[in-house]
Amino acid sequence: MRNFAEKHEFILNQITDQCFQQRDLSGCDLSGIDLRAVDLSGMNLIGADLRGANLTHAILTGANLSGANLMQANLREAYLYEVSLCEANLSHADLSYANLCGAFLWRVKLCGSKLWAASLCDADLSEADLTEANLIEASLIQANLVRANLTGAKLCGSRLLEANLNQANLTAADLTWGNLIEANLNEANLWEANLSEAKLQGAIMPDGTIHQPQIFFF
Repeated sequence: MRNFAEKHEFILNQITDQCFQQRDLSGCDLSGIDLRAVDLSGMNLIGADLRGANLTHAILTGANLSGANLMQANLREAYLYEVSLCEANLSHADLSYANLCGAFLWRVKLCGSKLWAASLCDADLSEADLTEANLIEASLIQANLVRANLTGAKLCGSRLLEANLNQANLTAADLTWGNLIEANLNEANLWEANLSEAKLQGAIMPDGTIHQPQIFFF
């Protein structure tokens, strides 16, 4: 490609061409490309370079972005249902209001990323790095966060009902007003974590005990 504009046009023509059956852009340099609202369902983007790409409102249902570089990419309100982002780098990416339900995010890097009000129900975030990520009001119902690193993460008002946080690192995490009903926190590190006003009924605590609701007698 002579320049970025030509590269952009070439890639878009491939994606939108109905005769383009392979839908394979694995390993391609797509850094900074504008793919707003583009349908990338089922696309093979393994190892692709999407640094700084604009994927706002993009549809990536069932796409494979394992090992892809999405640092500082804009995925705001993107539809990422059952997408594979295993070992992908999404550090400082914007995933606010994105739908990541059922996504495969094993060992994904989400350091400092914005996940404000994102939907991550049933997502596999085992061993994910969510250090200082913004997960305010995010939905993580029944999410797998085994051994995930949530050091300094903002989880205010997040919904973690029945989430598996076994051995997760929640050091200095802010869980104010979080809903952790029946969550598994067994062996989790809650050092200096803020659990003010958090709902913990039925949650398995780090020492293996089950949190019981307080009963007041009048």
